[in-house]
Amino acid sequence: MTLTQPPRLTRIFQKYDPPLYFVPLCTDNRRNILANEKVHAALLEYAQAGVARGVALGRYVVMPDHIHLFVPGGHNFDLGVWVRGLKRVVAAAVSGGRARAHAAETAAATTLWQRGFFDHVIRNSESYSQKWDYVSLASAADEWPFQGEIVRIEHR
Repeated sequence: MTLTQPPRLTRIFQKYDPPLYFVPLCTDNRRNILANEKVHAALLEYAQAGVARGVALGRYVVMPDHIHLFVPGGHNFDLGVWVRGLKRVVAAAVSGGRARAHAAETAAATTLWQRGFFDHVIRNSESYSQKWDYVSLASAADEWPFQGEIVRIEHR
């Protein structure tokens, strides 16, 4: 039996090229361990390295127990691979360093994060703005140090 992509996804990805994903990532048991400089620096480094490989990170906000991201990706972009890499990098920052063995980093990432992740395809500029308003910290957004935008995304 061959699994095929549902026909509706082909229509979505043709219309929204490249697709823009809204991705929240939550810590396991909603532990408050993410809102700090080490995690923020690790996210920035990972995102900037991704730009060199053609993967953009738009707006983001790191909250104490979760991260909200906006990530566009082309047809060959594997969001799952990118998110797993980010989870490993953030787990290493939380645990105190990058000098750990790959297997240990993977184990740390699986105990830090809720299993899997949710993603939502943003369908228009209004939806992108609405999602950002939702994840930003309302009137204090400019004062929150763990948020920003790596690549400006103009989504239509």
